[in-house]
Amino acid sequence: MDGSAIVVCDGLFGSLNGKTAHGLVRGTRRYRILAVVDAPTAGRDAGEVVDGRPRGIPVYASIAEALERLPEKPAFCIVGVATAGGRLTPGLRELAREAIGRGMSLVSGLHEFFSDDDDLASEAARRGVAIRDVRRTAPSPQLHFWSGAISSVGAPRIAVLGTDCALGKRTTARLLLEACRSAAMRAELVFTGQTGWMQGEPFGFLLDAVPNDFVSGELEHAVVSCWEARRPEVIFLEGQSALRNPSGPCGSELLLSAGARGVVLQHAPGRRFFEGLEELGATIPPVEEEIALVRTYGARTLAVALNGEGLDEPSLRAERDRLERRLGIPVVLPLEDGVEALVPVVRSFLAGEKETVPR
Repeated sequence: MDGSAIVVCDGLFGSLNGKTAHGLVRGTRRYRILAVVDAPTAGRDAGEVVDGRPRGIPVYASIAEALERLPEKPAFCIVGVATAGGRLTPGLRELAREAIGRGMSLVSGLHEFFSDDDDLASEAARRGVAIRDVRRTAPSPQLHFWSGAISSVGAPRIAVLGTDCALGKRTTARLLLEACRSAAMRAELVFTGQTGWMQGEPFGFLLDAVPNDFVSGELEHAVVSCWEARRPEVIFLEGQSALRNPSGPCGSELLLSAGARGVVLQHAPGRRFFEGLEELGATIPPVEEEIALVRTYGARTLAVALNGEGLDEPSLRAERDRLERRLGIPVVLPLEDGVEALVPVVRSFLAGEKETVPR
């Protein structure tokens, strides 16, 4: 636990761009979240905003209001949004300036670094606080190139992939981790994004911050490190973007470089176009095509998890039933029902992999 924190969202908490804040509200072992700062949703419980489940985390309209009303001063201010291209907005820059000025260390997962701003860096140094740009990578000599060491890992890997970005892949992966652990399975998770790091997961890396030549190697290194440290029965891999998202195709690394032979596929049946590419008419391929594509990589889709964006609950459940009949594999609603129904599916997969993975 690094310490207590507030999460600033600059008006985006209730949108898809607030996904980092959503993950932190749902749970983190690295920080103790005291409040969210977001004017449009101020006065509500942050958990209720995220998924209708109160978590005792208030939303305030400003940093000043949060500091006035909280019983303790937070040590950290976390940027809880993922902006287009990971850019700093004027609003976020001002929030950062205020947080540093009030003596809080700043944590950001954006691609554009706060620590590169000379004024902010000077103010942080004067106040004796830190700026942590999570996506600032290690120098190339410290990065890993793929070596084949993945073949020594004795735990089968299950990748949580999606048909698009911002669907809830990380959330589903964490729910699977918790469900399997509750069922007395030794399960671990390898994160691949900034929110996973902020949630305190011990194994992983920030895939989209690493030079492409080292992505496969850093992924392999994270999985091997997890295996050597914990010897789990199963390792879940957090997916990023989608195999066929033209603005950022991703996922094949988890199947090829990390050797994931099982997949849980996240899908939003109410979403027609890839996120952010609506004006281009870039349509999301049918689930069946994605399952077939996964198969060509040598992996098997074990189940589908649905995001209910754009659908009311009766429509979502009807779509779940229809897809399950059509695909012949389990289809679950992670936020509405949890993922406990997939524990037997994972057990069955592990039993089938037992004789094919070296020990």
